[in-house]
Amino acid sequence: MVIAHLPEIAFSQQKTYPPVIEGTKEHVYREVDDVQLKLWAFNPEGWKASDSRPAIVFFFGGGWSGGNPIQFERHSRLLAERGMVALVADYRVASRHGTKANECVEDARAAIRFLRSQSKILGIDPDRIAAGGGSAGGHIAACLGVIEADPESKPNAMALYNPACVIAPLDGMDYWPEDRYAEMEERMGVKPESLSPAQHVSKNAPPCIIFHGKADDTVPYATAAIFAEKMNALGVPCLLHGYEGEGHGFFNDGRESQSGGEPAFPKTMEQLDAFFIDLGWLD
Repeated sequence: MVIAHLPEIAFSQQKTYPPVIEGTKEHVYREVDDVQLKLWAFNPEGWKASDSRPAIVFFFGGGWSGGNPIQFERHSRLLAERGMVALVADYRVASRHGTKANECVEDARAAIRFLRSQSKILGIDPDRIAAGGGSAGGHIAACLGVIEADPESKPNAMALYNPACVIAPLDGMDYWPEDRYAEMEERMGVKPESLSPAQHVSKNAPPCIIFHGKADDTVPYATAAIFAEKMNALGVPCLLHGYEGEGHGFFNDGRESQSGGEPAFPKTMEQLDAFFIDLGWLD
C-alpha cells in the first residue's frame, strides 16, 4: 500500500456527534426506539451498486461508553482507494444511550445483517465482509466472529486493534494486572464469560489480524496473545502484530509513537493491506 500521498486527502477533523463525514453515503441500518443507527460507506472510484466488492465495517472504541465513528475514517478512505467498500458504524453506548456491551454487540450484529441483506444495493460481496474495530470496538468485532449467533451476522474476517479479547478468567489464569472482572460484569450487562471472545474460539472462526501495543496498560498484550494462540491451535489463521513500546490506541491516525519510532499508522495499514491480499480480497 502506497501512502506517501495521503496528507493530501481531506479528513473530518470535527469531533461532534453525530458526525457528518464528507464524501460518504449514509445508511440507517437499525432503529431502536427513537434512535437511528447509521453506517457511512466509503465507496471506491468507479463503484456501482451492481459490483460485488469485498467490504469492511469498523466499530469505534470508547469503553462501550463513548467514542465516535470517525475514528476509522482514514482507514476506510485508504481501503476504498484499494477497491474495497469500507464503512464506519455507529452503535449505542452507555454515555449516550444508557446501554451495556451486550447491546453494543447486538447493534453490530444488526450492521452485518444489514450489509448482507442489502449487498446488491451496496455493491458488496456478502461472502467477503470483514468486521474491524479498536479496543471496545475490537471486542465487538471479535464477538461477531467467534461467539455463535445467526450465520447472517458473522463476518468472514476480522481486523482487531488492541481488542479486549479476554474479559473473564481463562483456564485458571488472570491476564490482567489487577482484578477488573467485577468491573467487566457491570459493563457487559451479562456474565463476562458470555462476551469474552477467547472463551468462545472455535475452528469455525474467521481469519483474523490483530494489532496490539506490547506496552498497552489498558488492554494487556497478553490477552491478545492468548486469543491468537487459541485461534492458531485450532487451525484458524490469526496474525498478531505486536508493537514494542507502544500503548493503547497506538494505531490511530495522527498518534505519535510512544517508543520513539515512526508513527505506527502507516505500518499497520501496510499489514492490513497484506492481510487482505493473502485472503484474495485485494490484488
